Amino acid sequence: MPVHTDVWDRAYLPGLFVASVQPYLDEYAHRSALARRELDWRALRYGPDRAELLHFFPAPRPDAPLLVFVHGGYWQQLTEADSSFPAPMTVAAGAAYAAIGYALAPRVHLDDIVAMVRRAVLWLHRNAADLGVDPGRIVLAGHSAGAQMAAMCLVRGWLPDSLRPADLVCAAVLLSGLYELEPVQHTSIGHAIRLSSAEVAAHSVLRHLHPGLPPLVLARGEDEPSGFADQQRWLAASAKDLGIPVTEVVVPGRNHFELPLGIADPRDPVGRVVRALIETGEVPASRHSGREGTV
Repeated sequence: MPVHTDVWDRAYLPGLFVASVQPYLDEYAHRSALARRELDWRALRYGPDRAELLHFFPAPRPDAPLLVFVHGGYWQQLTEADSSFPAPMTVAAGAAYAAIGYALAPRVHLDDIVAMVRRAVLWLHRNAADLGVDPGRIVLAGHSAGAQMAAMCLVRGWLPDSLRPADLVCAAVLLSGLYELEPVQHTSIGHAIRLSSAEVAAHSVLRHLHPGLPPLVLARGEDEPSGFADQQRWLAASAKDLGIPVTEVVVPGRNHFELPLGIADPRDPVGRVVRALIETGEVPASRHSGREGTV
């Protein structure tokens, strides 16, 4: 017998585990607005849909690394305007920053959303020189549903023949991601976005992993629903089996919505890894672990 939707929701809806999601959304928006007031930035169009915009914050020097962020919101919420908050600390570290926007469900389907995020990442790579960015030092990050979309930029079958995923980005930082979508199909979210079995098969990154991917940093908060721990464990095991470098981070006392706020903060467990990636191109040696650890 199928498991009832509310059981799946307990595993995959982090909003059930906090008093209210709104304060976190307000914090994203507030910090992002401050970033746009404090820093130089541009809104850039990368595709034909009205939602295909990104916010770009240039680095203080040319040929700089670039941190690209794909927001979450279960494919239904948030925009690039809510995703500028990592920019100040990223730019302070000498890197550029880009927040990707995309159209939301149910106006569009998951197929469309994945295609948009891929188009944005490829656009940034192709236009790196004009943006003052080193195309070999692009770090791709995503949170929640954004981590699923970031991960789908790393698989075969969509890039031009001359490019491999490891050419597109030098590393990927995946926060509280969704890498096998079959469980999500049974949740109220799956019903709300009309997630089809065909989309589950096409966009579950676990089904499309292959050797040669760039290094992966997988992070989650300790205080998240069980489904996110499962998802991280599944991806880490599959990637390691294929010889893909994997670093795992579990942040004590951190919930799903708090996790991305520290992504560029050198005082934060996730932020320290990201700063090392954008400054040196490498994960700190102490983080290279074949086992899940609490940092």
